[in-house]
Amino acid sequence: MLSKIFPFRRARLLLLPLCLSLVPCVGAQQQPSPTAPPETSDEIIRVNTELVQTDVIVLDKGGKFVDGLKPEQFELRVNGKPQAISFFERVLAGSVNEDAQLAAARGGVKVTQANNANVAAARPLDRGRNVLFFVDDLHLSPASLARTRNLLLRFIDEQMGQNDQAVISTASNQLGFLQQLSDDKRVLRAAATRLSPREVTVRDHQRPAMTELQALAIDQNDPNVLNYFIEAVLRENPVFGNQQSARSSAETQVRQRATQLVQTSTSAAMNTLYGLRHMLRTLAPLPGRKVVYFISDGFPVEMRRSDMSDTLRRVTDAAVRAGVVVYTLDARGLTADLAGVPDASSDAAPDLTGQLSSASLNEATARQEPLRLIADDTGGRALLNTNALSDALTKAFKETSVYYLLAWRPEVAEGRGGNRFQRIEVSVRNRADVSVHVQRGYYTTPPPEPARGKEAKRGNDAKGKEAGEKDAPAAAAGKAQNKELIAALHSLYPKAALPTSLALNYFNLPPRGMILTTSIQVDLAASAPAADNKTQPGQVEVIGALYDERGKLKNSFQRGLSVTPNAATAAPNATPASSESSRVIVSTHLPIAPGLYQVRIAAREPRSGRTGSATQWIEIPDIGKGKLALSSVFLGEQTNREIVPAKDAPDAALPVAIIVDRRLARTSRLRFFTYIYNAARAPGGGGDKPDIALQVQVFRDDQPVITSPLRKLDTEGMPDLTSLPYAAELSLAGLATGSYALQITAIDRVSKTTATQRAKFMVE
Repeated sequence: MLSKIFPFRRARLLLLPLCLSLVPCVGAQQQPSPTAPPETSDEIIRVNTELVQTDVIVLDKGGKFVDGLKPEQFELRVNGKPQAISFFERVLAGSVNEDAQLAAARGGVKVTQANNANVAAARPLDRGRNVLFFVDDLHLSPASLARTRNLLLRFIDEQMGQNDQAVISTASNQLGFLQQLSDDKRVLRAAATRLSPREVTVRDHQRPAMTELQALAIDQNDPNVLNYFIEAVLRENPVFGNQQSARSSAETQVRQRATQLVQTSTSAAMNTLYGLRHMLRTLAPLPGRKVVYFISDGFPVEMRRSDMSDTLRRVTDAAVRAGVVVYTLDARGLTADLAGVPDASSDAAPDLTGQLSSASLNEATARQEPLRLIADDTGGRALLNTNALSDALTKAFKETSVYYLLAWRPEVAEGRGGNRFQRIEVSVRNRADVSVHVQRGYYTTPPPEPARGKEAKRGNDAKGKEAGEKDAPAAAAGKAQNKELIAALHSLYPKAALPTSLALNYFNLPPRGMILTTSIQVDLAASAPAADNKTQPGQVEVIGALYDERGKLKNSFQRGLSVTPNAATAAPNATPASSESSRVIVSTHLPIAPGLYQVRIAAREPRSGRTGSATQWIEIPDIGKGKLALSSVFLGEQTNREIVPAKDAPDAALPVAIIVDRRLARTSRLRFFTYIYNAARAPGGGGDKPDIALQVQVFRDDQPVITSPLRKLDTEGMPDLTSLPYAAELSLAGLATGSYALQITAIDRVSKTTATQRAKFMVE
């Protein structure tokens, strides 16, 4: 277990249920924490000069994964040349073994029980899936956007697992600060609900109206389409005189219309592709293989444009380097234009002569073409022409749960061709009944970013301007000048070289109202001895920022802490809980209004340069509305070395020792504490008394493993019936190592209402 690999003394905050004061609590003496491993790069290098990793999904005709294949059954070609496979593994996505297998593939070393144990021990248990949505709102009609919103909400409420994380990102960056990976369903619901129409309309206001596809055909000099619109202009503007001059003038007019439509269409398409590539690049630090679900109505593209084909290759390259597979979904579902005939709602030009039929594919199919290309080139699949989008999403989850991992040694690049796009092909010998899905290429060296015009930059720049995310973290850093510390605060994903934990809790404290408690824990290496053999004090710098859901900075702080053995130096305006040579905890209290907030923290040890960071969301309820509500669930631990009270009633006013990292030993007991607000009063002979029943459950993988019977809360002798404290504890001895969620449900039997609060913890 992790507790045996990384032993330490637990520093605690003691929250007294009635007075809500924070005071130190002495923990049991154990060995100090060993030095943490050096910080790794933010990118998972899946393409290097040693080995290149290639993820492969093999499906049968029914869409099921073909298991049991051997490396000799695969044929791998790069730029048409056969390549020997140096490494081969079957990988279960999200499993404990996945990181070890990916690391082994980069070094060409077979995964063994010994080297896998080290990687597995350092990983979070029950990691769950990273579910990543890219919503192409630049190409979503209002109806499609509504379907997409419903799809996302259904996933959040019905399909998202206890340990899953998800992100909803958009091509226009309209969600701003909410476009972050989170396991908090409230954050994801807020993001999905906020989606609004941003479709770029490519419309010709002249008659007969020219479509995007027809404009592209004219731009490609299709004679039939060009002639159709020239004749239409001449019919609308009869000319008596030089017919050749009139036709030339009409052609110029038609080409100008087409050029304007093509420019608008291409700009929107390029913005979408730039946004997708940016998202793929940001996913590189996430462990394991990732799947992005790209939701769009589609858009026509001109593949003969060098910048368009280059941009698509860059998307593929980014997917390979980040270990991402892209599944595309057509949000239109079953469209009316599948036969190439516009429906009654279309203002497209009538084609009575058949001249427009040469404009390649029909509109619906043409708009789906980039969805097919992106999915095929990144190793995913295009899920098109279905109204059951949620079922398609479920199908994609199953298809990507298992894959084959191939690694091969590239040829040494020589001369000018060293940075060309390397094309990958994989097939299964003598198996014509299967389909092989693989990322189809990469650049040997990532190409430099191309110059972008104002239109192409507008969408991505909107994020910082709308959310204030570019300026707020700098302001939050205050006077902090250390770039590494600020960079850790800005990081999209937690920095782990300096283990840093964050716990957010709220409670009501009349007359001040809601109070947000931010507890930060930093694990330092054992202090280095000085020249006189005395232990040097450890130093740690901490900065933090509080944002609302719009990304507006609400508060910030900066602390410098000095840690010495068995002593603590208090930071100004903060409550130091307990401090040891390897650990420091600091807690702050802040009045806060109802709403959804995010807290970011970053820590740095100046001596080693190690940084750590953590991010957490919290929703503060408005208890002033009179509805039944709970405070946060404060979690703590009672170890075997602590003295157990003689009268240990489950609902007694037990002190809660707050555990910031929420990691508990199986040999201990979990203590928890909460407040119940706005309980209704039951009229009767015994006086107006609340009638609250409570149930405690513990979940793993969304399945209850502990369920307590309903128990009535004893309010006898409580001086304040508007805020009812409840504390209890349970043994962890029967729980296996892993991730859990404690759920407390309060049932008001007077008002017939319920309130629920959850808190996650880890058993080691």
